[in-house]
Amino acid sequence: MSRERVERELDELSRLAAASRSLVGDVVALAGRYADTLRGGGTIYFCGNGGSAADAQHVAAEYVVRYARSRRAFAAVALTTDTSILTAAANDFGVEQVFARQVEALCRPGDLLVLHSTSGRSANILAAARAARQLGVATAAFVGAQGQDLVALVDQAIVVPSDATGRVQVMHLVLEHVIVELVEAALPSTT
Repeated sequence: MSRERVERELDELSRLAAASRSLVGDVVALAGRYADTLRGGGTIYFCGNGGSAADAQHVAAEYVVRYARSRRAFAAVALTTDTSILTAAANDFGVEQVFARQVEALCRPGDLLVLHSTSGRSANILAAARAARQLGVATAAFVGAQGQDLVALVDQAIVVPSDATGRVQVMHLVLEHVIVELVEAALPSTT
């Protein structure tokens, strides 16, 4: 076990957090979009693969249950949680369609689809963004520095300036937590 290794990793994360200060305006703007979606009666849908799938589920729970304070439930869904839909879509149409099929079935104009992808190149995430665009559903993405394929397909993007998957995911979750806190402050606490 190496104390130096732990210190080095924390130093790298600190540098990434400092570099991510350039995203403040984008984060505030995206928080406004989240709040507008919910205020207008829309639903925020989240998706991602692997660790980003876990982030999608985590963040959806923050909206439905609560984050920093007790308040009314906000409409949010993680498209990563229904194993029957995921496996049927993968079996019948291919893994590339597991999120696009759900977007087609569930999302409507006035909703927001939030895509988490550190690489920005996952075929199923790109297909979901295209499906949302065809339906007129607003889109946002959280990506790493190489995520330009996905950035080109969405309305708003938060691009964390790193290629290190784990660090990008940490920053995505930090920024999503900031956004939910801003949304909680912007919307009424009761129904």
